[in-house]
Formats: sequence, C-alpha cells, structure tokens
Amino acid sequence: MTRKDIGELLVAKKAITAEQLAQSREVQRSAPGDLGRIVIDLGFATDKQVTQARAEALGLQFVDLSTARVDSGAVNMVPERLAKQHNLIAVSKNGTKLIVAISDPNNPIALQDLRLATGCQILPALATEDDISEAIRRNYRASDDGNLPTAVGVQSANLTSLDSSLSAAIASYGAREDASEEDVEAMTKVAEEAPIIRIAHTIILQAIRDGASDIHVEPDRRGVRVRYRIDGVLHETMSVPKYIQAPLISRLKIMAEMNIAERRIPQDGRIPITHEKKDYDMRVSCLPTIFGEKIVMRILDKSSVLLGMSKLGFTPEDQAVIDELTMQPNGMFLSTGPTGSGKTTTQYSVLHKINSIERNIITIEDPVEYQLGGISQVQVNKKAGLTFGGALRSFLRQDPDIIMVGEMRDLETAEIAVEASLTGHLVLSTLHTNDAPSAVIRMVDMGVEPYLISATVIGVLAQRLARRNCSNCKVPFQVPGTELRRFGFKPNNPDDMVTLYRGQGCETCRHTGYKGRIGIYELMRMNDYIAELVVHRAPLADIREASKANGMHELKEDGLLKVLEGVTTPDEVMRVVFTAGH
Repeated sequence: MTRKDIGELLVAKKAITAEQLAQSREVQRSAPGDLGRIVIDLGFATDKQVTQARAEALGLQFVDLSTARVDSGAVNMVPERLAKQHNLIAVSKNGTKLIVAISDPNNPIALQDLRLATGCQILPALATEDDISEAIRRNYRASDDGNLPTAVGVQSANLTSLDSSLSAAIASYGAREDASEEDVEAMTKVAEEAPIIRIAHTIILQAIRDGASDIHVEPDRRGVRVRYRIDGVLHETMSVPKYIQAPLISRLKIMAEMNIAERRIPQDGRIPITHEKKDYDMRVSCLPTIFGEKIVMRILDKSSVLLGMSKLGFTPEDQAVIDELTMQPNGMFLSTGPTGSGKTTTQYSVLHKINSIERNIITIEDPVEYQLGGISQVQVNKKAGLTFGGALRSFLRQDPDIIMVGEMRDLETAEIAVEASLTGHLVLSTLHTNDAPSAVIRMVDMGVEPYLISATVIGVLAQRLARRNCSNCKVPFQVPGTELRRFGFKPNNPDDMVTLYRGQGCETCRHTGYKGRIGIYELMRMNDYIAELVVHRAPLADIREASKANGMHELKEDGLLKVLEGVTTPDEVMRVVFTAGH
C-alpha cells in the first residue's frame, strides 16, 4: 500500500533529522520492525507525527481525534464490540460512505466486518491508537454491568448466546410508525438505520457461531419468529416485536440485492460473507405469506466441502467401492436422497478427490454452491437461456473427462447425461429418491429407455444425515437386543442387553445431546443381473433384493452400525431413515 517512504516524509516535515532517520534505519537492520514504531520508541517523533506521515504515505486521510468532532450517528452504526475488537471508531457518514478512523491500515478483516455490520462502503482514515481508545471511551456509553441494556419485548430461547447488541438495537429503534411499507424511499432509509443493520448483522453472525445451516425469519400475527436449523433440526432462537418486521425484512432484501418494492411474488438473492477468515455464501429466498414476507437464508460454508471423503462416515468397504467407481473412464454415478441429505457435499468431495491436472472436469449447477480450483464450473442462467440441457450439449464439445450435473430434473437433461456417459465420459449427478434402487425406476419414469440406464449407471449412493451424539456428554445405556430388530439386528438370545450411547445434554450441544452430523449410506453397485432386471422393467422389490445380494447394505443397516458404534442413537436413525411402508 505504501506509495511514499515514511522516513523521508518525516524528514521533509522536519519531524526528525536525516541523522535520526539514519540511526532509526540502523536499528531496523539489526532488529527488523516497523520504521515508524522505531522512530517513536527512540523518542525522535511523537505518535501523532508518525501517524500523519503514515497517512500521507498511504494516501489516506489523517484524523486528529483530540480536536475533531465525531458524528454520533456514524458512531452508532458500528457495534461497540467491533469498535473495541479492532480499535476503530466511525467519524462521519456521507450517503453510503462511512469514514472510520483506524490505527492499523493493514487489517482487511476489520474492514470486512464493518461492511457487514453497516452495509456501507468503508473509507479508512488514520488516527493514533491512544486517541481512538479515548474516543471509544467517550462515545460509547455502557450500562453499569458493562453490557448493553436488554430491550423490553425481546424474547429468546437462549438470550445468553445472543449478542447483547441485538437487544439494545431493538430497544434503541423503538416502536415506530414513521415509514409506510408502500413508501419505498422511506422504507429504504429506515432499513439503513444503525439499529436495523445491527439486528440483521447479529442474527446472521449468531447463526454462523451456532453452526446453523439455515436461518428462518418468519412473520406471524404478533411478531417475527427467528429459527435456526442446527444439525438438521429447527430451533426457535428468538422472537422480535412486530414493528421490527418491515425494516428487518427490507434490510435483508437489500443485502441480498432483491427488489424491496416487490412484495407480491417470491424472490431469490445471495449474500457473500467473510467471518473469522472463513468465506460463507448465503442463498436467500423471500416468500410472501399472509402475515408478510418470510425470509429463509441457507448458509453455505465454502470450507466444509473440503472435509474429505474419509470424514463423511463411509465404511471402509463402501469407501473402496466408491473409489473404484469414480475412477472409471465412463459411466454414471448417482447420489440420491431428499433435500438437505448431503448429496452436494458428497459429490463435491468426490470431485475434490479425483481432481487432477490430467483430467478436464466441468460442472453445471443451479447455483454453484462451492468453488473448486482446477474445475470449470458453470451456473444455470434461465433468463439468458442457459439451461442444464443446453450447457450439457456444449460440454461435449469441450473435451471433458468428467462431467457433474447438479441435478437431473427432466428427460432432456437425463438423456444428454446418458449420451455423455455412453461416449466415454464419467458423469456425476443427483436425483431425489428415497433409496438407491429407486433411482433406476425414477429414470424410467422420466422417460429414459431402460436399456440405456443399464448401459450407463455404474452405481447409486442413497444417503441421509443423522445427528451425532455429543462427544462431551454422551453416556452409555442398555436396551434389550430385541428393540433393535427393526434395524435388522439379530440377538443371539432374546434376553441379551446391548450397550448403546446417547448425549445427556450440555452447553456444548445446546442441551440437545447431539453435536454435528454423520452420513448414513446405501450403496448399490450395478452388475449384469441388476442391469438385466432394469431392462425387463422388473419390480423395485426384485431390484432391491438383487442389490442386497450384490453386497448392498440398506440405510437402516448402516444406521444400525453407527448406533452400535455409539455414533448416534436408534431414535435419530428412525427419524431420518424410516418411512411408511419400510
């Protein structure tokens, strides 16, 4: 960032002499460090003089906080926690630009946090560290116990885990009626006020801290309920007053670059976030309801896809089969399961493992959830006419080795994927079916010829995600072996007891007994006999029996294995695996 030499600037400003600069450089050579800091430590110049020279060297504004007037409205836009954490203070605001005095100009995390907290473009200015600390003390007024006051009317299932600035922001906003939802300009202005920005900011960051996969902001008759989906289960985290609804929804829509004037039809958007040096991508969906617009935000942790196949919960046998199948030069490997069962993570993990300089890998997705280096990823754009089918046709002219199709949604996509696998490509894709054998039946229902399915599909992986027992509070308990018969367990003696594990509930797991999730899998490997059954349109039951004879373990059997290993509980496997008729 430095455009000018700070030492020469100090000499030019007559803050130090040339001899003092030479002496400072000699010290720097023997004990490397910041030249400005060395000049101050040697007593040649004051902190203020060095900071002024540093600002000029970097082309930034210098603010003398001992004399400059600080705009209280700008100060209130930045939570006190952030100001103290990064030693900074907002000085003034001009439209969407916020001028912030900082002492460390090389702190991109601070600037990113400020952008997220305020929604403004941040213009850094330099001030001395001591002056900033004193300005923070003068301009932020804490309550007697050091925390911001709790607002009346804020209810939360777990207030201790929430940023105290949320309650304070709601309290400071107050029950207002100064902006009609029909007045877009006025509503936009309200949505950009500091309390509303802090409320939205806190809801998002608390969800990330709690490890939530989704945030639900749901208006009802009397207020707005906020729920987090943690380890696949929704938990009500808080409710906020009804008067917060319109500005909060507008704020979230602005962040996701949606049209806040449109409240009659669903909308989609995205919010990129960096928090604690990790990148997140939030997919935002807005849906009109009778009580107002509901917002659901899916949090995608871009680092989670790099967990590796070994951490997804596969047995060594299934892992070996998947490794073999995904190293084939051609064929189709499918992942199936309901929404939220981890199909995308599995597909990305496979891609990450088989990605190499020798392979040309192309994906078509809607949307691209994670970005993988060395892989050409294409996103569906229906408005521009870029569909799964259209992209796949182009892929075949791009000399690919491996193609990933985000989801086979229709006959056109399925037929082109089949064609790609027949012409010497490995195709990875997903389907929505309850188990692995049902995938081939689903493809037949879509209109794909059975003989093409038998010639291309090499394997199908069905999966679910079950909650893990909390490792901090899990304890053993015993059940009669007969209670596990529904999972296929066969006790040697009807009176035998089996030792299992479950979480008692603690602070680590939010008193649920579960922390994190593990995959439960069913891997069907195609062979000649199963292929023949598919060609002759055999019943699903016959295909399932043939798959079991070929080594497939059903979902309930893999679930039983993880129960016996103490990873999860029978109730959790029942919740995610068993459906009517199975």
